[in-house]
Amino acid sequence: MPIPKAELHLHIEGTLEPELAFRLAERNGITLPFGSVEELRDAYSFSDLQSFLDLYYALTDVLRTEQDFTDLANAYLARVREDGVRHAEIFFDPQAHTSRGIAFDIVARGLLAALDRSEQDYGITTSLILSFLRDQSAESALETLSAAEPFLDRIVAVGLDSAEVGHPPAKFAAVYERARALGLRAVAHAGEEGPPVYIREALDILRVERIDHGVRCLEDPELVNRLVRERIPLTVCPFSNVRLRVVDTLADHPLHRMLDAGLLVTVNSDDPAYFGGYVHANLTATATELSLTDAQVRTLARNSFEAAFLDEPTRATYLAELDAYH
Repeated sequence: MPIPKAELHLHIEGTLEPELAFRLAERNGITLPFGSVEELRDAYSFSDLQSFLDLYYALTDVLRTEQDFTDLANAYLARVREDGVRHAEIFFDPQAHTSRGIAFDIVARGLLAALDRSEQDYGITTSLILSFLRDQSAESALETLSAAEPFLDRIVAVGLDSAEVGHPPAKFAAVYERARALGLRAVAHAGEEGPPVYIREALDILRVERIDHGVRCLEDPELVNRLVRERIPLTVCPFSNVRLRVVDTLADHPLHRMLDAGLLVTVNSDDPAYFGGYVHANLTATATELSLTDAQVRTLARNSFEAAFLDEPTRATYLAELDAYH
């Protein structure tokens, strides 16, 4: 069994494998613009974030019913059980669904039908993170947060994702303030394509506890010092960074430098169906390419539990599992 770990940066819509996409399309009477599973898999190649997002949102059209969302979540959980994942904090993008006429309740109930049984069925504890699309309006995000209120006992935090450039975190200050008032925790994508100042905004204006991606923090030594000093976790996604051209190759990835700087970094898969691998593949391939030591790999696993939104007894249980792992 692979090393025990938590996955903290995973978009459930990004786990839609071509086979499941075709199966759901058939069930829902939808004709995909691809002749076969192989042709669709070939389309899973992009030059940048926008071309990826265009395909990503087009394919969400196959997700129509509660059962579709349940099947999607179960497929992910079954897959990562084999990856040693013990805890998963899962992003979902309600606006990608409500904008095409799928009610928030259908999305939430469908996902929760799987997540409420995740520990029983897969031995994995789970939480949901409600993620806002930053290229949509702050008003739309507030409406989404309002729609989420009946489900807040099962949503642990709010997040911010999608096209980063030109959509600074500050745009969502009021939404995050409202989320905090509702008792939700806060994370945000920042410093992936966007500049280091977006990381600062996420910390200072949105008051997030975790930065998703954050690799561009290295361009700002003062920011790095702050992230180390305040123990702000960074949920890094190596395969994603290569596929979306944040870095040219895995060998160029800054993860080793981030570890050396003392940053609390974790390894995650982001949108694994699209980026060529789930969390353990991200960890092992990156460790190989960057010549990480066994101790560094163990540190990454430990960081994933330290950075998770877990109660302390559960965290202690998982850390003890990790300490016992050989």
